Amino acid sequence: MLKVLVTGGSGFIGTNLIDNLLRDKYQVLNLDIEPPANSHHLPQWKKVNILKYSEFEKAALKFSPDYIIHLAAVTDLDGKTIDYYHTNIQGTQNVIDISDKLSDLKKVIFTSSMYVCKPGSIPPDYNTYTPHTLYGRSKVEGELLVKAIKNPSYKWIIIRPTSIWGPWFKVPYIDFFNMVYQGKYFNFGKTCTKTYGYVGNTVFQIRLLMAADDIYNKTFYIGDKQPTPIADWANEISIDFGRGPVKRIPFRAIKIAALIGDMLSKAGVKFPLTSFRLNNMMTDNVFPLTDLYEVTGDGPYTRAQGTSETVKWLIEHKNYRLKSSKQLSA
Repeated sequence: MLKVLVTGGSGFIGTNLIDNLLRDKYQVLNLDIEPPANSHHLPQWKKVNILKYSEFEKAALKFSPDYIIHLAAVTDLDGKTIDYYHTNIQGTQNVIDISDKLSDLKKVIFTSSMYVCKPGSIPPDYNTYTPHTLYGRSKVEGELLVKAIKNPSYKWIIIRPTSIWGPWFKVPYIDFFNMVYQGKYFNFGKTCTKTYGYVGNTVFQIRLLMAADDIYNKTFYIGDKQPTPIADWANEISIDFGRGPVKRIPFRAIKIAALIGDMLSKAGVKFPLTSFRLNNMMTDNVFPLTDLYEVTGDGPYTRAQGTSETVKWLIEHKNYRLKSSKQLSA
């Protein structure tokens, strides 16, 4: 039985990945400081802080994995200094150092981020970086550590997830679904087209990259091949919730709402829209995925299928309710 060690497996992508691995009878160890989001994964979880080298090393050596999927990271944009993202840098270095001691290890997948380059900036190669946040900068430093590995006994791959969404997700994309669900998302005529990725396809891609013996020492963006116009997707989500197409409002109104969100954020009040988020919603961000799809081919889910599965999950786990045809016509 093949063994997979997942760091940060209690998070969004990790939860879906572990589900998938367990269905295929892999032996899985999830090292995370937080308990699993899915309580069925408790037997696979061990509370370990990857910044504490000795306890991380002890757990990894005892498990002796065939593969490591390194997902653990600080991913929010709240940090004011690079030290806030210490996990993304020193944690990656600890994975590198410990991996060198694992005799059965075949491959490590290191998770980076699309934010190694600012939105709207598509790099000419995988060694060009233009981060616009401290989080992005920390992921650049993590990538550089991986690319500096000398003569490893194992193979490695860097993945850059794009805008990944689906069951078990958290902010910001659950906020998008929530805005549509509550009727607070409006088509304002200036929305963007982006590379998104349904998490079921993301897991499929990670699994194939993990298993491909001849694919290593490379970097891949992870996402769905067909770019998504956000306004079209919002309509699809709204219809799946039984609410019909989203309503249209003037851009001036949405701009004012974002400015109000800025003021509330400064006061410590959470608001679903800020100027930062509005700018992201207006900035096209389509990534090159040709090299990924040469390895993985098409994923098993269409966007419509992923949206339906996500709506089902929100109903089962977050107490969302479909709007009846009677309510819709009222």
